[in-house]
Parts: sequence; structure tokens; C-alpha cells
Amino acid sequence: MRALLVTALIGGTLMADPAVAENATMINIVGAPTGEAPPGFAFGRTGQGEPGEWRVVADPTPAGGKATAQTSKDKTDHRFPLAVYQPVSTKNVEVTLRFRPVAGTIDQAGGIAVRLATPDDYYVVRANALEDNINFYRVVKGRRSQIKGFNAKVASGQWHTLGLRAEGDTFTVSFDGKPVFTAEDKTFAEAGKVALWTKADSVTHFDTIAIAPLP
Repeated sequence: MRALLVTALIGGTLMADPAVAENATMINIVGAPTGEAPPGFAFGRTGQGEPGEWRVVADPTPAGGKATAQTSKDKTDHRFPLAVYQPVSTKNVEVTLRFRPVAGTIDQAGGIAVRLATPDDYYVVRANALEDNINFYRVVKGRRSQIKGFNAKVASGQWHTLGLRAEGDTFTVSFDGKPVFTAEDKTFAEAGKVALWTKADSVTHFDTIAIAPLP
């Protein structure tokens, strides 16, 4: 039996979050074995260095007692591990999740990638606990360019909520339940995958992931 449950408004702590869209697909790993890769994902990497190590880990802080984590501590700076969710490919989408920066000396970052065509081509919003900012980028042929950013306290070791709404050329970013900025870009206009994202030696836990396609 598949351990991953992907359901619409069934189970998980996202049901209590009013920010989650009613039609959201929710990723629930409570039944997945710890130490194994989270089912439903494929894995890639932008840049150099070792591949990411994506595992289901025990974590007493979320409601289900488990989290999806990137655990590799490779310090290569231009290294962006990706966990790409396979069942969904969409252009217009709203993604929300909780993430917890756990460790990292180069970076402590967690992010959401959308419209991912390849591991080198996508949009990503990420929050970084060492820099205390939330930045939105385009990644084209492996090169990352910042579109917009916002300074905010991103506490290490604590859970935060990150959201990205992609609708046409408009992208709205939220952090800890509040909209922080809107940006416009026309680089990627086609449907693509949604992915979890980290940087360099970031050890980051992810929880309560919701993916809601938009009309």
C-alpha cells in the first residue's frame, strides 16, 4: 500500500488553516516510513555538489510527528536540492507549506518552486534564516536572478509558513500568514511542476504542504 496520502481536505493540520484553498491537494506523510524518501516525489539538483538527501524524518514538533527533510550538509554554495512533486503539473497555482530551518552554516533556507520545466528552469521563492529575508527568483539554465525581495525575521529552529501564488504574470508571496509582496515576470508562461527547494548545506524540514491549482 502506498504510504503517501494525497487527498483533498482529508487529514493533516492544514484543515484548520483558513489560508489554505478549499480545492487544495494536501500531502500527508504520516504513514510513510522514516528514513525513506517521501513517496510521490522525484529528486534533482540545480548547480553543483552532491545530490540532495530527501527523507521522511521523525520530528515531534508537527502534529503528525514526521516531516519531509533535506538532510545533506554539502557546503557547495551554488547547490539547490529539489524534491519535485510528480502528480501535479500546472501553470496557475497557489502553494502553501510550513518549513523549519534546522541547521546550516552556509545557508538555512527553505523554498517553493513552481512552473518547473527542468531542474535548471523554474521560479522559486525562498526564506533564509541566516539572512532574514524572503526572495523571489527566476532560474534560467541554472542561473538564478532575483526578481524581488523582502526583509523579515526568519527564526532558525522554528516553524514558519511560506506561500506562493502564481497567476499569469503575477506572483504573490506570503510569509507567516501575511502577504509580503507581489511581483511580475513573463519568463515562464507554461505549466510546470511544483517542488520543495533548499540551498547549500541547509537542513530543512517541511510540513503541511498544500497545492491548489487556480483557474
